[in-house]
Amino acid sequence: MKTLQHYIDGRWVSPIEPGTVFPVINPADETQVAEIRMGSAADVELAVAAAHRAFATFALTPLAERLEMLRRLKAIFVRRLDEMAEAITTEMGAPHDMSRDAQAASGPDHIEATLVAAEQLDWETRIGTSNVVREPVGVCGLVTPWNWPINQIMAKVAPAIAAGCTVVLKPSEQAPLSAQLVAEFIDEAKLPPGVFNMVHGTGPAVGHAMSAHPLIEMMSFTGSTRAGIDVAKTAADTVKRVAQELGGKSPNLIFADADLERALGNSIRRCFYNTGQSCNAPTRMLVERSVYEQAVQIVRRLAEATEGGDPRLPGKHIGPLSSRIQFERVQAYMQVGIDEGARLVTGGPGRHPKFERGYYVRPTVFADVHNQMRIAREEIFGPVLAMIPFGSLEEAIEIANDTPYGLAAYLHTSDMTKAPAVARRLRAGSVHINGAGQGYAEPFGGFKQSGNGRECGAYGLLEFLELKSINGYYAA
Repeated sequence: MKTLQHYIDGRWVSPIEPGTVFPVINPADETQVAEIRMGSAADVELAVAAAHRAFATFALTPLAERLEMLRRLKAIFVRRLDEMAEAITTEMGAPHDMSRDAQAASGPDHIEATLVAAEQLDWETRIGTSNVVREPVGVCGLVTPWNWPINQIMAKVAPAIAAGCTVVLKPSEQAPLSAQLVAEFIDEAKLPPGVFNMVHGTGPAVGHAMSAHPLIEMMSFTGSTRAGIDVAKTAADTVKRVAQELGGKSPNLIFADADLERALGNSIRRCFYNTGQSCNAPTRMLVERSVYEQAVQIVRRLAEATEGGDPRLPGKHIGPLSSRIQFERVQAYMQVGIDEGARLVTGGPGRHPKFERGYYVRPTVFADVHNQMRIAREEIFGPVLAMIPFGSLEEAIEIANDTPYGLAAYLHTSDMTKAPAVARRLRAGSVHINGAGQGYAEPFGGFKQSGNGRECGAYGLLEFLELKSINGYYAA
């Protein structure tokens, strides 16, 4: 069984202090596959010192050289993509095809989007006699989650390197195998020592030490809103930049003029994708009242046709939830929905009957939900859908926006005059019309308690850059 180490200053190292041993559990069969010797503030101190030393020279590295490093990293990612996919499937249960084609593939795709953005960015702009230049923020602390581990790691690491920053990464302790491979890839790509550092550990121990550290100039955090608030409060004492991608409870407006079979099929796939463990999942389905009962019956059929399966096997099935903690959390919310009086259409509490082991749950649909129920307001992070009827367009928009979150929103209609008008009124960072997806160049991030800042492409690159105005640079 593999014991995972930290990666600091270009070397694999063990924790300075003998800390807790954290088991890495395969959620499909509940077996232990690795262990982490958790880090502490002392390890953060070592990593930040390495990143701070490296920044002095790396910040001055020509852009072309930094981008060549990313090209080497991308080539290694592509060559070892199957290893990465297997690691993600093992650590958090993403099914084989999804793990390879979406989870693992996001790594090289984020690198490519960053390369394009960096080559197109105006790094220097003349304004009168001044030269406005973009420079790296400095040492950056990166904290990433378990649900899309590589997507979130590379959405931060790639633009940070392109910008000339150095980083300290704290990956999720629940999904550390993919992060370990990232460190291997970076080592193989021969990035200068100290440019990339990784410390395993918990948020309260390692994450807090990073947020509080005076030599870290920026914290880029993806995770729960509760944890994001803690990061922001801790970072405030040193007035560092904080970029956050937090929770969501995304509305999905189904209008009566939509192609119901197509709209609901797309909606169920999006809601249950990654076993519902996506912050932008459309988990609140708002359906126009005239087609509401028809929609409930279609959704029942589609949900019951959603198969659970062994994540190691190819196919379009969904896998287990990521951990026992997540399994118990989702079970509790299913019971909350029943206790609140929502109509249980299909699914509900209990392990998926197909499996004796593993954190498999039944895809669950609640109807007759109103927007003050907990299952309509709180992020469940599992394959649980809440269906809410609406009468008028104004009521639909009011319900959709009545949430502390604002990460994503969805709408389905055949009226392409109405669609963009509704989209502009939805308070969310991304709006998807009739199932449209989002690429790696478009900005990703949220309104309200879903965070601040944006990731992906040029928008993500700008998060890691400061503006400097050099006045009198040009002759008058």
